Amino acid sequence: MRIAFNGSFWNKPTTGSGQYLRALLTTLGQRALENDYAVILLSAVSGLPSIPRVRFQSEQVALARVNDNFAKLWFEQVTFARACQRERADLAHVPYFASPLFPRTRTIVTVHDLIPMLLPLYRGSVQVRAYTQLVAVAAHRANAIIADSECSKRDIVRHLGIDAARVQVVYLAADARYRPADNAQIEIVRQKYSLPDKFLLYLGGYDQRKNVRVIIQAFAQLRDLYSSGYRLVLAGTMLGKDSDFFPDPRRIAREANLTDDAICYLGWVDEADKPALYSSAISFLFASIYEGFGLPPLEAMACGTPVISSNTSSLPEIVGNAGITIDPNDVAAWAHAMREVVTDSKRRAEMSKLGIDQARKFSWEQTATETLRIYQTVVG
Repeated sequence: MRIAFNGSFWNKPTTGSGQYLRALLTTLGQRALENDYAVILLSAVSGLPSIPRVRFQSEQVALARVNDNFAKLWFEQVTFARACQRERADLAHVPYFASPLFPRTRTIVTVHDLIPMLLPLYRGSVQVRAYTQLVAVAAHRANAIIADSECSKRDIVRHLGIDAARVQVVYLAADARYRPADNAQIEIVRQKYSLPDKFLLYLGGYDQRKNVRVIIQAFAQLRDLYSSGYRLVLAGTMLGKDSDFFPDPRRIAREANLTDDAICYLGWVDEADKPALYSSAISFLFASIYEGFGLPPLEAMACGTPVISSNTSSLPEIVGNAGITIDPNDVAAWAHAMREVVTDSKRRAEMSKLGIDQARKFSWEQTATETLRIYQTVVG
């Protein structure tokens, strides 16, 4: 088969769609050598890797000089469709929610989530809402849809009105580098980020959906713990502004009467340092309201870190019985779970082992194999 990929997110490796595209293509290129893969890029990208059977093709979009959003839309709806035809592709794979409204090639689209449709705060401007409606209609014209979880599949069937038989669930996976770090790696990261000796960790974004507010408020109920040296570490880039969409964790901490030294704000963390950061933590906390898949808890479990997670959306599928899953809005329950993990070493050890075993159920090899099966079904 000759398969063309929309490669818009290739140069955005820290995004979920970028990580998915890179990991899937790398694994396909190494395992499915009978196929050819053409990655169609919105613009020239430097430092492209050499992957077996994978070729990169940059397209020039004249509208890029006028407006980035129009250029992206034109690429998705016109340029990519033309490129697939020119490449004589047997199949087009759009690895995010943006398949062409008028496809010229058999098409598969991966819909990671329907956040812009499900959460009012994420619906955006009139233009963004119009774009969401366009790609929703376009999804009906794809030959098959890949969802990251059973939760996402249910949302796609319910809110897009697509027949369940056309939606296939293919789980994602953590990168292979996520595994328990050794003491030397942990010490290097401790020194680099001035980490406290004993801490609970959150790593991720700070938009409203991530619900960091509950983590902070729950930690504030454990004054005896942080007076004994335990700290809350918040990692990930914060925008430095306070709004409904990006509530400022520092303000939330002040309102919870937490002292300045109770929380460590790490900011950006290098990708290479994340496994050791997870491994250093007593527990990883993830109170998100909605996730199409929920990669951070899986990464933490792969590193042997006990996970406390929300019990909503896809997260129970990912965490399974390896972690503690809680109502994302129950502050008291979060505080209770934090205390349990901090004070019960036997429970921590059990959760660590269960987490590693749970993470092993997900692999990019499995993701690639199941994706190939869908390709073969669509092409016939």
